[in-house]
Amino acid sequence: MSNLDQKINQYFEGLVVRKDLVKEVKGNAIVPSYVLEYLLGQYCATNDEASIQTGIETVKEILRRHYVHRNEAGLVRSNIKEKGRYKIIDKISVTLNDKADVYEATFANLGIKKVLVDSSTVKAHPKLLVSGVWSIAEIEYDFVEDNKACPWLLSSLKPIQLSDFNFDNYLEARQQFTTDEWFDLLIQSIGFNPDFLSRRTKLTQLIRLIPFCERNYNLIELGPKGTGKSHIYSEFSPHGILISGGEVTVPKLFVNNATGKIGLVGYWDVVAFDEFAGKQKRVDKALVDIMKNYMANKSFSRGIETLGAESSLVFVGNTQHTVLYMLKHSDLFADLPQKFYDSAFLDRIHCYIPGWEMDIIRGEMFSSGYGFVVDYLAEILRFLRSYDYSDRYQKYFSLTSDISARDRDGIHKTFSGLMKLLFPSGEATLLEMEEILQFAIEGRKRVKDQLIRMDATYPNVQFAYLNESGNSQDVMTLEEQEYPQYYNKTIPTENLDSTITSPLDFNSHNNLTEQTIIIKENQKGITFDCLFGPYIQNVNQLTIIEPNLKNSHQIDNFIEFLETVIKFKLEEEEILIHLITTDDEFQVNTQYEALNHIAKSCSAVGIVLTWEVDPTKIQDDSCQIITTHGWQIILSQGLNLFQQHNKNNIFSFSNRLQQLRLCKACQITYKRKSVDH
Repeated sequence: MSNLDQKINQYFEGLVVRKDLVKEVKGNAIVPSYVLEYLLGQYCATNDEASIQTGIETVKEILRRHYVHRNEAGLVRSNIKEKGRYKIIDKISVTLNDKADVYEATFANLGIKKVLVDSSTVKAHPKLLVSGVWSIAEIEYDFVEDNKACPWLLSSLKPIQLSDFNFDNYLEARQQFTTDEWFDLLIQSIGFNPDFLSRRTKLTQLIRLIPFCERNYNLIELGPKGTGKSHIYSEFSPHGILISGGEVTVPKLFVNNATGKIGLVGYWDVVAFDEFAGKQKRVDKALVDIMKNYMANKSFSRGIETLGAESSLVFVGNTQHTVLYMLKHSDLFADLPQKFYDSAFLDRIHCYIPGWEMDIIRGEMFSSGYGFVVDYLAEILRFLRSYDYSDRYQKYFSLTSDISARDRDGIHKTFSGLMKLLFPSGEATLLEMEEILQFAIEGRKRVKDQLIRMDATYPNVQFAYLNESGNSQDVMTLEEQEYPQYYNKTIPTENLDSTITSPLDFNSHNNLTEQTIIIKENQKGITFDCLFGPYIQNVNQLTIIEPNLKNSHQIDNFIEFLETVIKFKLEEEEILIHLITTDDEFQVNTQYEALNHIAKSCSAVGIVLTWEVDPTKIQDDSCQIITTHGWQIILSQGLNLFQQHNKNNIFSFSNRLQQLRLCKACQITYKRKSVDH
């Protein structure tokens, strides 16, 4: 186990599970992850490998014996008849038969209906009345001559969720972890390997959890297919429900006026709409109108009375175009159905997650480390819904007066949610609060900026905050920084070149200037050609101090840098490159062999590459590129500028084109240096 995994097991003993076990036990059972983790939490919540393997076999046996597969329902019903009583795992829903004045249960996979349920069970578990609950149930079979009587009896029912927890113990254990460690624990709990996610991507993943811990939070995420937008809402918590965007009606979501039955928002903490995008989708305008009122006022009308609810609404959907295309031709809400493409509706959204920043999910991104049993975390988040941390930043910062009340509400809810997730005690440092405040502002700004593009009646807003010294700090979205020529509607796009501008704009070697540029995390459009090309053009000698040339992707980055050198050198000239690096203490022979192979290949393309290992010439993790015509380029991240991507996918263009890759946060400084003769 890693040091973090050992620490997790030490302070949350019995409440965590190894995340790769879910796949191992799931097999062909069509059952949510939280159901499996509930069982794993009973038998595998340990770090002892022998106990884990015994627990896995126990869980597999429980699923084999008690989980009801639809194609084996007849056999299970026969077992119940022959044994008289049998325990099963199934999704159970309950309806009221008002003619007989009884509650009747339906078992989704077992295929039986009209099973009598006593009122006390329904009162204890009201979600049985809405869409059903996964449960461990004990069924009896008692045949009687009366044809109208149901022979099936429900002896006991236990929803698959945690019975209790100690919040004070949770807070106490949280204090034992650094902020970075806690980030990684939460990411592992979701099921991802934190090593494959940048800090910004981790924050984005956590925003997906805010609806579970923040009441009446309205969230939207639009982006490419396959990025895991809906996973959390279908698999993560027994308190959330995922429905297809086209399947919802006013009675199902809010209230049925004919029967008085409350809809989904009255029973679930989170109602998520999958496949929400799609211009051709037919949408009931009455649904949109009642959703507007609910999202703004937390209430909805039922004929003569108004009812309130606490359910958060989440909208996830796929975009059909790139961000640049949407910004040039329309806006970032362009793929929504026409009835939802309504500024009054969209203005109720508290945060817009940029789904295009999330990488396509691939196997290596899943975690094999330890994380919370998701049901435990789900109960913690549900408990935190009663808290409000929205004002905690105000001892350090204040929002500028330009920000409206509705914008503030969105910012406050996102900030409060992230505080609950990362700092459940409500206390954080100035820098920690500033990081999540900036992220909260950006999420609401993305909504408002698109509304301004859609509707000219919306005034321009400067999204900024004031620090303790009274200095104003503007907040920009990442796409605003990447594509400034298209982002702001006031700029006439027809007069702009359609190409993506690089962060460096040089017309000739003589126009080079000293400067520092900041590359934001998850930024795209960056290439070695635009960063280095103008500064190394026609140079005859380079010195590169790069401390990190140890694993394969770092070696790949160095080779790609040499490709840039080849593009910008005179074909008829040779260039001398001297590399200074450090040993890979674990695979030094492999490292030396790779560098020798690179040097040999360079000789065929006009590069004389020499290298040495000398730690005394390396001060930190930054990379320095020094030219003989007087420039020094310093990269805070080294040449390891790009986040890890799927190199095994030969059909991925990000393997071939650097501008399509997500970047790490990096500062690059260009300084003039005296030339030695």
